[in-house]
This record gives sequence, structure tokens and C-alpha cells, in this order.
Amino acid sequence: MKENIDKTTDLTQQWLGEIQALREQLAEQQRDRDTAWESAQKWRKLYNTEAEQRRTDANLAQQAIASLKTEIHQLKGLESGILVDGKATTAAQEEIQQIQSVAELQGRLIAMIKERDRLLQALKTEQENHAQTRNSLTTALGDAIDGLTRERDGIDKVK
Repeated sequence: MKENIDKTTDLTQQWLGEIQALREQLAEQQRDRDTAWESAQKWRKLYNTEAEQRRTDANLAQQAIASLKTEIHQLKGLESGILVDGKATTAAQEEIQQIQSVAELQGRLIAMIKERDRLLQALKTEQENHAQTRNSLTTALGDAIDGLTRERDGIDKVK
């Protein structure tokens, strides 16, 4: 009988030991689960922050593209009706539609601004040349009138 009691006690102690070991494993697994959950929450928050930043950047890029396209339209005279040639308007609109990035749009805008500046300089030079020619012709006309007046006065004095 004592043997049975000893066996039962040994088995009970063994079971209690196993139960304690299982409890410790369960507690460790729960800690690991909690740590993993916290890590997942942290990564989820970082992902959401990054995604929001990407969305904001994309929206800003789209606004910049729209703004630059509007400026190109205005520079090309599409909205003001300066271009009366329908083919030129259509070609310009197609060219604008092909622009895919802000960098490409900025490059095109820079090239257009340089061309505009070159044309403005050419216009200014032409206007200066025109003013100089006008002054030269006015001076020549004044000299001719003075010469004719002297000749007429000379003829009047002879009479």
C-alpha cells in the first residue's frame, strides 16, 4: 500500500511539475504574443505614417503638375485664345497630355521660359532698332525740310 501511495505521490508530483512547466510555457508564450503584438502595432503605425506621407507627396505632386500644366496652357495662349489655328491648339494639348512627371514638366517649362526670354530680348532689340530708324528718318526728314526751306528762301531772295 505504501508503495501505491509513494507511486501516487510521485505521479502527483510529476503532474504538478508538468502543470507548473506548462504554466511557465503558457506565461512565456503569452509574453511573446504580447511582445509580437506590440511590435506589430509599432510597424502598423510606421506603415500608416509612411503611407500617409506617400499620399500627401502624391497629392502635392499632382497639384504641382496641374499648376504647371495650367501655366503651360497660359504661356502657350490656349486659354486666352491667342492661338487661332486649331491644329496648333490640338498639338499643344497632345504635347501636354504626354507629360508624365513633374521633372519633365519642369524641364519643358524651363525651356519655354528660356525661349520666351530669348523672344522678349529679340522683340526689345527690334523695338530699339525701330526707334533708332524712326529717329534717323525723322532727322533726315527734318534736314530735308530745312534744306528745302533754305532753297525756297534763297529763291525768294533772288526775286
